[in-house]
Amino acid sequence: MALGGNPVFNGKNFRGATQAPPAPQAYGQNAYGQTQYGQAQYGQTQTGWNPAQQGMTQDQLQDMYNRPAAGPADTGRMTYDDVIMKTAACLGAVVVGAAVTLVVAPGLANLLMIVGALGGFALALVNTFKKQPSPALILAYAALEGLFLGGLTRILDGMFPGVGLQAVIGTLSVFAVTLLLFRSGKVRATPKAMRFFMIATIGYAVFALINMVMMWTGVVDSPFGLRTEVEIFGIPLGVFIGVLAIGLAAFSLIMDFTSIEAGVRSGAPQRFSWTAAFGLTVTLVWLYVEIIRLLAILRGDE
Repeated sequence: MALGGNPVFNGKNFRGATQAPPAPQAYGQNAYGQTQYGQAQYGQTQTGWNPAQQGMTQDQLQDMYNRPAAGPADTGRMTYDDVIMKTAACLGAVVVGAAVTLVVAPGLANLLMIVGALGGFALALVNTFKKQPSPALILAYAALEGLFLGGLTRILDGMFPGVGLQAVIGTLSVFAVTLLLFRSGKVRATPKAMRFFMIATIGYAVFALINMVMMWTGVVDSPFGLRTEVEIFGIPLGVFIGVLAIGLAAFSLIMDFTSIEAGVRSGAPQRFSWTAAFGLTVTLVWLYVEIIRLLAILRGDE
């Protein structure tokens, strides 16, 4: 499993659930000192398994043999279908939350955006460190993030018409391309790529923190802080930072897919498909924010 990426998948609960179970003994192989089923002990008469003694007819026995083997869903294990359905539910909650802030009065929309940002951050921490996934809390997180994204989109789309729709299309496009590259095996979370990701993510987080403090203290006047105050060869710094952040979010999706694949292969309990959906939602929210901010910076530089 790819470690060092999305903290949702790096929690000990999800990692413990995706660890491969111990290999079962081969059929007919008995532990030392134990009697194999149907095998008589020394000096005793061996008797075979007789279906008549179990109250079964030959037809019933044959019907039992002809039944298909139980799949992961039948045994309560996580499947790709589970993850897809629960991710769709989370994204649906995001859309509903965004729709609320897009249709209410501007003043109320700004208030709901702040509530969504703070509440979403709090629930993100709760869901990340919770021992067992809670569908209600995960969907509540998605709805709160929807309030935040809807308010953010309303502000930026009012300043630069069309960036909201472009950001949605861009997010879906990056997700689709990343998934196709992962499924084809052309892009994987290798140890070397993971080290670069960790270094770049820490560097980006430090820049974002410094930029936020400078904006709050009034050191810079721009709505995007240093992202538009500083230019390199006439190009706003935010363009380079935005491209880097989108790349990091895309690679985070690769690590999410790797963790989900490991969970399905190792037969993780079905409830952890909610954890997988939560992790994907966190990454997609991050990706959308970076794309719409980059589009706004590009439009503002025209």
